Amino acid sequence: MQSEGSEGVESPVPQAARLVFGDHLPVAAEFVSLLASHGVERGLIGPREVDRLWDRHVLNSAVLGEHIPQGRRVIDVGSGAGFPGIPLAIARPDLDIVLLEPMARRVEWLTEVADTLGLPVTVERGRAEEKVVRHRIDVADVVTARAVAPLARLAEWCLPLVRPSGTLLALKGQSAAEEIERDRSAVRRAGGGEPRIRRCGAGVLETPTTVVAIERVESGPPGVARKRGRKKH
Repeated sequence: MQSEGSEGVESPVPQAARLVFGDHLPVAAEFVSLLASHGVERGLIGPREVDRLWDRHVLNSAVLGEHIPQGRRVIDVGSGAGFPGIPLAIARPDLDIVLLEPMARRVEWLTEVADTLGLPVTVERGRAEEKVVRHRIDVADVVTARAVAPLARLAEWCLPLVRPSGTLLALKGQSAAEEIERDRSAVRRAGGGEPRIRRCGAGVLETPTTVVAIERVESGPPGVARKRGRKKH
């Protein structure tokens, strides 16, 4: 495993990273190195993003853990290059995390990253809206999503994966309030409660992460959340 100062990491390690990752900082630094090299080569990260990998992507994702209790099962929908699931898994090894991604090349990347970093996550290929996928991966205490879809569609896709009284945490930008106003009714129809805006990383990040939190208030088809083994597919 490379150290935080290893080759390939184009961005200096910010002080906030030391606060967020603590003893796991070398693993986070290696992830940044992989993104800056292989992630760019494979088209998962744009070259212009390399200088802001820490602030805009990795730390932005990791601080989501502030709103996830210890030992919970988490499904990260549309993990893509690994956000927010990989940084969250690095910062919070107590969590049981499933990375759900529909594209084969991204699934391959996520699996390679998990193996390289030694992360106990499960990588699954599929779409959250597919019934066969929902049946296969079951429900979780928390479902996360970043840059996947507008709030209405996200609620329709993701809330069925949330156990009753569990939470959907959607990473959003400055338009979060407008999305809530526009999609509140659709969220309720999908089985969600009142969407609430939360800030993560306040006092640590220069720009805190904006998250829309939605509680699952209606139980869907009968199903029991199962604790699955932490394996990679």
